[in-house]
Amino acid sequence: MATAPEKLLLRLEWKVVRRLDGRLQGAHRTTYRGSGIDFTGLRPYTEGDDARHIDWNVTARLDEPHLRVFTEDRELTVWLVLDRSASMGAGRPGRGKHDVLAELALVLTRLFGRGGNRVGAVLFDTGMLRVVPPGTSRRHALRIAAELQRTSGTRGGSTTDLAEMIDAAGRLARRRALVVVLSDFIGEGDWERSLRRLARRHEVVALRIVDTADDVLPEAGLIVVEDAETGEQLVVDSAAPLLTGRFRAAVDERDARLTAGMRRAGVPVHRIDTDRDLGEALVEVVAKTGKRAT
Repeated sequence: MATAPEKLLLRLEWKVVRRLDGRLQGAHRTTYRGSGIDFTGLRPYTEGDDARHIDWNVTARLDEPHLRVFTEDRELTVWLVLDRSASMGAGRPGRGKHDVLAELALVLTRLFGRGGNRVGAVLFDTGMLRVVPPGTSRRHALRIAAELQRTSGTRGGSTTDLAEMIDAAGRLARRRALVVVLSDFIGEGDWERSLRRLARRHEVVALRIVDTADDVLPEAGLIVVEDAETGEQLVVDSAAPLLTGRFRAAVDERDARLTAGMRRAGVPVHRIDTDRDLGEALVEVVAKTGKRAT
């Protein structure tokens, strides 16, 4: 009998991976001087260039040596930074933030792995870091899914230390890599400085997973509000204008701080809403990534 991760992967392969296969690789192609796959243009010859790549027809016409330049697919090592802290437990059953994170992790692992790239994962849960070394196979994707299933994202006393997670990815990625940070970015720690340091050596992308509960206070009279990270509780009137105004201001301030921090770190951030079709969201991410690279 298929396990829960296997059933999830089968569903995602049918509904999402097939739609995106090939697009993700195209968003991560690098210019390479040499015999690549796709011809991209010409440039003047400089001392030290490989003379075998000179375009002699263009050289004769312009009376100046010119080289043919190609684009080559490069094998990537991809690290997924997966936040499984308490705040990621928000959302409706079956479609909360931790559910979307698990789906994203599986889809990205399969998409990159099908292109021959190796994918590893750094997981954070209840104050502990766990590492899944890079791999490429379908079985490897299921291993990451199993690790995610082992953690429940239960509400505990520990807060998210994004900086520690990102620094761990930096220590593990010895060569230049693609690092994808999947988190709601709710928590403590100087993640901006860690991202900036990581982005100096690696390509870094942030996928911010957001649920309606993060942005909107429900109109339900007296409710118990709980800090998603610390577990501290408070009874409030959700319809009180003063409270709703303060909540909206706090949300706007949080979003502005996040956007500014990502900009300073030089890291693109993409919002993934829990109520949106995952395939459509990832197509949009790939399109924006391609535009940014051109």
